[in-house]
Amino acid sequence: MRIRSTRVVTPSGVRAATLHIEEGLIAAIDDARADVDYGELVIMAGLVDSHVHVNEPGRTEWEGFDTATRAAAAGGITTIVDMPLNSIPPTTTLAALQTKRAAIDGKAHVNVELWGGVVPGNTSELRPMLDAGARGFKCFLVDSGVEEFPNVNEAQLREAARALAGTGAPLLVHAELGDHLHAPSGDPEEYATYLHSRPNAAEDAAIALLRDVQRETGAWIHIVHLSSATALPLLGDGLTAETTAHYLHFAAEDVPHGHTEYKCAPPIRERANREALWRALASGTLCCIVSDHSPCTPELKRGDFMDAWGGIASLQFVLPIVWSGARARGFTIEDVARWCCEGTSNLARLPRKGRIETGADADLVIWSPEESFTITPDLIRHRHKVTPYLGATLYGVVKETWVAGRAVPH
Repeated sequence: MRIRSTRVVTPSGVRAATLHIEEGLIAAIDDARADVDYGELVIMAGLVDSHVHVNEPGRTEWEGFDTATRAAAAGGITTIVDMPLNSIPPTTTLAALQTKRAAIDGKAHVNVELWGGVVPGNTSELRPMLDAGARGFKCFLVDSGVEEFPNVNEAQLREAARALAGTGAPLLVHAELGDHLHAPSGDPEEYATYLHSRPNAAEDAAIALLRDVQRETGAWIHIVHLSSATALPLLGDGLTAETTAHYLHFAAEDVPHGHTEYKCAPPIRERANREALWRALASGTLCCIVSDHSPCTPELKRGDFMDAWGGIASLQFVLPIVWSGARARGFTIEDVARWCCEGTSNLARLPRKGRIETGADADLVIWSPEESFTITPDLIRHRHKVTPYLGATLYGVVKETWVAGRAVPH
């Protein structure tokens, strides 16, 4: 199969090109005549979403591999990396890793990779999981929200970092410190009450600790879902960070009264903070953008901001969310590819993903950056329709998604 467009996103820029696809790989890139010509539609590497909570097995009523990967395919995401918590068992042992692999079998519509988890007492499991294909390991410095995945203390954090130093695998950290979290003071139906209970200081202090641990151990430490712009000066060398689509799209000032679908941790912060995150992406201080798709049943989102489950469902819409924000600020399609394809594939150590080059996997998204659409419940492919993006009008319409050289039905 040979496919062509006037806008193919390659490492050297956007150009007219023909991709030769053989046995699931990009075999050549040239100007030959194509079997299928997509005209001016963009051909880009499929997105790699390295931060997804699928919740199967154990909490499949929250999501599941079938629905999650259908949503991914509909959004141009060709690889997801599943987080180790919210499933039962959590992915904290080699046996649990194998159990999760068995749960994926026959259900995945896109590529699925797995993160392992670090919890108190499981350091001896890290190398066996790494040898079995875990892309890296995640831990929490505060309560994770589920009892099966307890957080680590400072000594346990250092133990895990020493164990992973030199392996090339990242230690992913939910970076908030409990000493800086506050009891709610105010109306629990008001978003500001929740925001003030999880201030920037909770992230900033955690990231300062991680800076010290990284320097002491030499481990690669990666901060997941960074929301606090005041922590950005601490990043660099072996301390990297991602941010999320929702931190780049929403602002705390705009969250409506009682709308708990906006709740996540760390929280969506103020408008000025959001713009600082965009500037950090421009400078390369932040390496990538992820969904942090963390769905639950509608019942768990009921109640006030202090009681409702903290997680935002957005997997299907990462590309248009990011592109809409990027185009409004003068960024390019190449920037989006760097943040959502290449940066995330580098984090998950997947060198054949996230780029269009000879020898790479033929995982592709074909999309129209000029077209817009409105998110309505009938479009949503993940299990539940609860998302703060309902009603949003976004630019970037996905036309086709290819995995290993084959189009995936949406």
